[in-house]
Amino acid sequence: MPIATLTRLSDLLTDSAGCLAFRVAGRIGTSKRSQLLLEVDGVLALCCQRCLEAMAYRLKLRSVLEFVDSDGDLTQEELEDDSRDFLPNQRELDVAVLIEDEILLALPTAPRHDDCALPGSGKGSAAVSPFSVLAGLHGKA
Repeated sequence: MPIATLTRLSDLLTDSAGCLAFRVAGRIGTSKRSQLLLEVDGVLALCCQRCLEAMAYRLKLRSVLEFVDSDGDLTQEELEDDSRDFLPNQRELDVAVLIEDEILLALPTAPRHDDCALPGSGKGSAAVSPFSVLAGLHGKA
């Protein structure tokens, strides 16, 4: 799936080149409900929220989605089970929209490199305080 087709992701990306590999398989779960197993792999170019530079985010998404008739069909135990998510039963399902939904849910809220610095915190800039200009104004007032 071309990354450029994932329009709701575009604001989060620094580059929309490339593709993601996906696999969707169906099965019947232990509760006798239809399930989809969704796998998405690839690399997304996100913006690091610390240094504001591009970063390669390796996406390895694995989701189990179970179809239910209504929320009332779920027990409290099922609602608390984090191993799967629930979708309403529907006649048709747009797989591309489903994949994009799952990617949006899987992305970190504030992606960051493991080791980077804040913008402008390079060598030498830490010694100069942004308030040093105010010190010179003190005698002029």
